[in-house]
Amino acid sequence: MSESLHNAPLGRDVGYPDRYDPGLLFAISRQDNRAALTLPDTWHGADIWNAYEISWLNLRGKPVVATGCFRIPHDSPRLIESKSFKLYLNSWNQEKVADVRSIEERMTADLSQAAGAPVTVQLATPDQTGTVVCRPMEGENIDDMDIDIRHYQPEPGLLRCDTDAGIVSETLVSDLLKSNCPVTGQPDWASVQVRYTGHPIDRASLLAYIVSLRQHTEFHEHCIEKMYCDIRKACAPDRLFVYARYTRRGGLDINPWRSSHPVTVKNVRTPRQ
Repeated sequence: MSESLHNAPLGRDVGYPDRYDPGLLFAISRQDNRAALTLPDTWHGADIWNAYEISWLNLRGKPVVATGCFRIPHDSPRLIESKSFKLYLNSWNQEKVADVRSIEERMTADLSQAAGAPVTVQLATPDQTGTVVCRPMEGENIDDMDIDIRHYQPEPGLLRCDTDAGIVSETLVSDLLKSNCPVTGQPDWASVQVRYTGHPIDRASLLAYIVSLRQHTEFHEHCIEKMYCDIRKACAPDRLFVYARYTRRGGLDINPWRSSHPVTVKNVRTPRQ
């Protein structure tokens, strides 16, 4: 189901559908990007998508609205291009559906087929959402460091760690991650969390490295995989977890995480989301 990116709806004028159409989903192989990375033999992760503009009709024609959380496993052979995801969700707008469970089951089947692996789908109508939790990512924010920045393209050689120091466990956070869409050139903004156990990572070097992705053109998922692999190669931590929360575009936000070990990841909005 994966095709050339030249055929993707991203960056092109397309009409919005008014009937359910799973054929709108456009899948992209992860392999091409990963060929340039030094991947670990074993790792864990997922791409958490949150959708805020989901609607359909009940059997009497009355609109229903909902939000959705979708988790695509990192080891799926394909990711789903974001504009096609948005078009697919909008194709439900005039579709009559019996209940939330029915639409969840259909979405699970469609998205799993596109990704090539089981995708988890959870929808919530406004009466089910409760109080929305919104807080900064946990960890020590390193953005106030007084440093000079000279690189705005990925520069993994900036990363440093103190191999003479003892092993530490810490969580570092930055709100300064930015990259660009490889098709439209539009900016993608994010907060990023780096949690590790190993020799201390030089915080100034980590911040400079994060900022070095500022003019990099790549999809959200690929940027986080690159960051994970670069930190792993440069600092060789015993344990490593990298998690980004990207700001919303088109009613969708994408939040990829990659880890050296199994972990339960909370889907909590940041203030910028």
